[in-house]
Amino acid sequence: MENALERLEAKREALYHQIRTLDDFRPGTISVRYRKCGKKNCVCYSKEHPGHGPQYLWTATRKGKSVAQNLRLGPELDKARREIATHQQFRRLSQEALDVNEQICRLRPVPEMGDQQELEALKKKLQRTFFVKRRKRLGS
Repeated sequence: MENALERLEAKREALYHQIRTLDDFRPGTISVRYRKCGKKNCVCYSKEHPGHGPQYLWTATRKGKSVAQNLRLGPELDKARREIATHQQFRRLSQEALDVNEQICRLRPVPEMGDQQELEALKKKLQRTFFVKRRKRLGS
């Protein structure tokens, strides 16, 4: 068991190192849009024409609200694509780190209780903690 724990801790450190070396990142997606301007004498007015574009739009959700930004073709679009790809890598590495941490928590031995007095003191402390939380939840 000790060997498995050491191996998992080494894996966790490697994941943390990979996360630390990531470049700039941001969440979101990039979509391509074609828009019709609405002018009757414009070429985009016909049904066969897809519209003006392509226009590139970065969108994400922050605190429950959608945010968007138009991206210019070229370096700005390339930068956003790299940042979004790096964010996906960050999410994958973070999930791996969570999984490894959970395995470590399961394998790490639980310390033994010293004596009966220590156990009784812990019981009282936990009862007070959970009773207060229960009372708040019930609205008392």
